[in-house]
Amino acid sequence: MTGTSSGIVAGLTAAAVGVVGFLAYEAHATAPADLGGRPGVNGSPGGQATKAPRDRRHPTALPSGSGKGERVVYSVDDDRVWLVGGGDRVLRTFTVRPGTVDPPTGTYWVTSRSHAVTGTDGIPIEHVVRFTTVDGVTIGFSAPVTSDAVPDADAGAKTGGIRETRPDGDAMWKFATIGERVIVIH
Repeated sequence: MTGTSSGIVAGLTAAAVGVVGFLAYEAHATAPADLGGRPGVNGSPGGQATKAPRDRRHPTALPSGSGKGERVVYSVDDDRVWLVGGGDRVLRTFTVRPGTVDPPTGTYWVTSRSHAVTGTDGIPIEHVVRFTTVDGVTIGFSAPVTSDAVPDADAGAKTGGIRETRPDGDAMWKFATIGERVIVIH
């Protein structure tokens, strides 16, 4: 019996390693080549981060190098989000108001969602879509429940909420379910 159970465990382990390897390959194959830990981002050594080259005549156009396939694209330089469906078709784009902590450029996945909570700035928010944590600060998209909500005046507070309007928050909520890719670019 011991030989049979160890054979099953070995087979399951090999299958799990194969699945992880395949997922890593898929993630690497679909990630934009220009993403990664560049010096100068978010206070790292190497100087000031530079803005991504954009077509300034069409500021809402999906930036080149922002990946392929269905995804959320977030530009920290432009404070803009694109919801991208199959065939790289932009389903919606909108501006956002970021918190005080920016996520580094890279590829992330939606890890959790909450319908309604109170943000770290004390504002009631809805349709929270979280995708990473930076220095203990959770980063995600959300919409204030009331449009006249003003954050508490704590200039030293570290906040990771990327705020959207309620209609944009509704669209994000419907689009960005658990596991959806989020591409952060400059």
